[in-house]
Amino acid sequence: MSDQTKDPEILTRDDGSMIAYRHTAGKSPGVTFLTGFKSDMQGGKALALEAYCTERGYAFTRFDYYGHGESSGAFEDGTIGRWADDAVHVLDNVTDGPQILVGSSMGGWIMLLAALARPERVAALVGIAAAPDFTRDLIPPALTPDQLEQMDRDGYCDIPNCYDDQEPYRIRKTLLDEGDSHLLLNGKINLDMPIRLIHGIRDEDVPWQTAHKIMEHVKSDDVEIQFVKAGDHRLSEPHDLDRLTRTVGTLLENV
Repeated sequence: MSDQTKDPEILTRDDGSMIAYRHTAGKSPGVTFLTGFKSDMQGGKALALEAYCTERGYAFTRFDYYGHGESSGAFEDGTIGRWADDAVHVLDNVTDGPQILVGSSMGGWIMLLAALARPERVAALVGIAAAPDFTRDLIPPALTPDQLEQMDRDGYCDIPNCYDDQEPYRIRKTLLDEGDSHLLLNGKINLDMPIRLIHGIRDEDVPWQTAHKIMEHVKSDDVEIQFVKAGDHRLSEPHDLDRLTRTVGTLLENV
């Protein structure tokens, strides 16, 4: 596992923005972790997978999108396209060989977009409470009349952060509008690789039915869903992490 006391490595984009990442070299296929909305690469799922892969000699990569964690930029200036492009840039410039992409929540949308952009680099996909199209299907219906009025007036609105009462999410209209350019659940998703989806039935942020929608829309027939009856959105308890590493481990041995 990488030394958490050291500064992350930095990948500089053409526009001068910087992506912070941590990469552990190892055998193929490697594993690349894609974080969720306003999350960062220091989360429990990323660290558990890093430890699992490192112990077994597999390459592992985790990073922060633009405006997240230790990367440059302001979170509220980010878009789905920008974050997906960050993921592709990491694939192209940090990782080697085939990768298993593991995406948590929004990262599940990003992993699908990255796999569509670089299908030859992706050996398999693992989605944890994957949330494609959430800028259309989940955020707008949840906004109150006051928030909708603020969005129309100011171009953004603030919504409570269920994990941190002190820091609400600032949602810009540009995030929602730009997200429409990357919607996936309105047509065929041309991905033909092993796909594993893990979703909690008690997820209050992303409905478990979303996993079914992904399965229905992807081209691949090699799709398995694990529903967790008592699981919430985070799926970060020790038994959840064990399930995740078992799922990734099976793919590492077989793809």
